[in-house]
Amino acid sequence: MNPQAEALNNIIQEKNEAVFNLLSNRGKNIFFPKKGILGQSADAKGTKINATIGAAIEDDGTPMRLEVIASKVGLDPSVVFPYAPSFGRPDIRAKWKTMMVEKNPSLKDKELSLPIVTNALTHGISMAGYMFLNEGDEVIVPNLFWGNYNLTLVNAYGAKLTQFNLFKDGGFDLDAFKAKLEEGGIGKKVVILNFPNNPSGYTPTVEEQDAIVEIIRESAEKGNNIVTITDDAYFGLVFEEGIARESIFSALCNLHPNVLAVKVDGPTKEDYVWGFRVGFMTYGVKGGDAELYAALESKTAGAVRGNISNSANISQSLLLNAFNSETYNQEKDEKQEIMQTRYNAVKEALKDAKYADVFTPLPFNSGYFMCVQLAEGLDGEQVRQVLIEKYSIGLINLNNVLRIAFSAVAAEDVKEMFEGIYNACLDCK
Repeated sequence: MNPQAEALNNIIQEKNEAVFNLLSNRGKNIFFPKKGILGQSADAKGTKINATIGAAIEDDGTPMRLEVIASKVGLDPSVVFPYAPSFGRPDIRAKWKTMMVEKNPSLKDKELSLPIVTNALTHGISMAGYMFLNEGDEVIVPNLFWGNYNLTLVNAYGAKLTQFNLFKDGGFDLDAFKAKLEEGGIGKKVVILNFPNNPSGYTPTVEEQDAIVEIIRESAEKGNNIVTITDDAYFGLVFEEGIARESIFSALCNLHPNVLAVKVDGPTKEDYVWGFRVGFMTYGVKGGDAELYAALESKTAGAVRGNISNSANISQSLLLNAFNSETYNQEKDEKQEIMQTRYNAVKEALKDAKYADVFTPLPFNSGYFMCVQLAEGLDGEQVRQVLIEKYSIGLINLNNVLRIAFSAVAAEDVKEMFEGIYNACLDCK
């Protein structure tokens, strides 16, 4: 093992044995290199002649660039063309942490890591897998989950997804979650909590979220070491009263010394920048301090460097510019209102009693999606094909559950969409 990895491990083990035990073999071996090329480049920063950087520089000291590209970007070339750090730009890391606390007020005064920038949330989930999953480790997910977990965690790291039933009596199935967390005896537990959920579009109520947290607390008190990965891709897009407005990370990050909370989030859906590919990973654990978090940040940045080197500087710079804009909050509110209108149109359309003959809506209250469970005897793939060919409607079939991205449907088209689903189901009967 590299001495730099050993030094980080020693810090983590001294600060929190449970967190150290949660690290995968990769996580224990990874480090951010402070020697070698990176260290020598850092030493040379500020020199008159700096021939350490693997980039080209104009004679005037600015980044070398093509005008055909530079002319399309209204930002200083120094924040567009050079590499960003593997940790991410320090300014956007600090800004995102400030915004995270603003959006989750109960985080105030809680000790957290500084977010590490990832290449959006898929990469963040992958880096969490790198840090905490060995081959054969089980990851607890609901029976409605984002399919890319299979590629990101199962194919890449050899983990196993173990599922619990998501819904019971129109809400979150707390009993199923508790039973799944208790399976397999005392040891290491890895949980992904994705709210609003993809594909169902469900966020727990305040009471349900409190109960989930309590179940995790009780599990930790029994001696389990638990890493909770909160996939907050759709955070903030909540459309009903009584639904948890803060990320469950807010309660988990200071819950118990045996519970390491990992928040994976970003502007992809929150700020409608799907192609920018910027995300963040933030750590929180009860009793965590700056030294522990610095060690986890260094390991995570090392994993990023060994995987993609760093995330795009231009995307981080454009986002930081937007976050500091006077109109940012107003513009977000305007888009939120559009999403709310589409959600309301879905709720209104589903009041039509005839739909119950062919499908049943699953609980939903947030995010981009909602799902309908097809009636017995209907084949989801057949319905999907008829919808495309006869009604020019595209949906996703998930084992006879149809996922509907109402985020992409104008409110005026929602009723037509559900009429098409109804008629396609009748055609298939």
